[in-house]
Amino acid sequence: MRALKVLLVLVVIFGGLFVAADRVAVNLAESKAADKLGSMNGITSTPKVSIKGFPFLTQVAARNLDEVDADLDHLAARSEGRTLTLKHMSAQFHDVALTSDYSSIESAASATATAEISYADLTNAAGGGVKISYGGEKDGHAQVKISPNVPLLSSFEVTGTIDIVHGDTVRVRADHIPAMCRALPSCEREVRTQTDHGWKLDQLPGNLKLEKLTATAQGISVTASGTNVKITG
Repeated sequence: MRALKVLLVLVVIFGGLFVAADRVAVNLAESKAADKLGSMNGITSTPKVSIKGFPFLTQVAARNLDEVDADLDHLAARSEGRTLTLKHMSAQFHDVALTSDYSSIESAASATATAEISYADLTNAAGGGVKISYGGEKDGHAQVKISPNVPLLSSFEVTGTIDIVHGDTVRVRADHIPAMCRALPSCEREVRTQTDHGWKLDQLPGNLKLEKLTATAQGISVTASGTNVKITG
C-alpha cells in the first residue's frame, strides 16, 4: 500500500511537471506565431495568438497543430492614396504544419477569418469630407449612404452598394447620381471620385479569399476563407 501511495504521488508530481512544461512551451510558441503573423504587410499591431489542443508537446512532435487562432487589429488596405483600416480581424487556422526546424508555423490545411470595418473607417478612407453611413440591404446586397462634398451644390446624399469583387477587394459604388448633378459639367465625374472606391485586401494572412459581406448599423462584417494556406512573414 505504501508503495502504491508513493507511486501515485510521483505520477501526480510528474504529471504536474509535464503540464507546466507543456504550458510554457505553448506560450513560447504563441509568442513566435504572433511575431510571424505580425510581420506581414499591412499589420500594424502585434496579433494575439492562441494555440488549441492538449497536450501541445505531442502536437509539436508530430509537427502539426490542431488549431491556431489569431486576433489582429488595425489591418491597412490602400487604394489610390487612400487607406482603409480594418479595426479587427479574427482568424482560425486548422491543421497547421510547423517548419522543418520546429521554430515557426508554416501552413494550414484550411483557414477562416472575419474582419470588421466601421463606417467611421470607411468615411476616413473616402477622404475629402465625404461621409459614409449605414444604408440597410436591398436585394441581398449591403447598402451605404454616401454624402459627397461638391462645392457647387448644397449637401445631398446618394445610396451606394458595398460588395466584394475578385475575392480580394471591398468596393463601394454609388448606385445613381442625382439629375441635378448630371446636369452640371464634370459634376458626376467629381462625385464618382468621392463615392466609388475599391480597397484590395491582399495582406490577409495566407491570401485568404473574401467570401461574404454583411452590413449592420454598427459596421461592415467581411468573412474570408482558404485552403492550403501559406503563412508567410
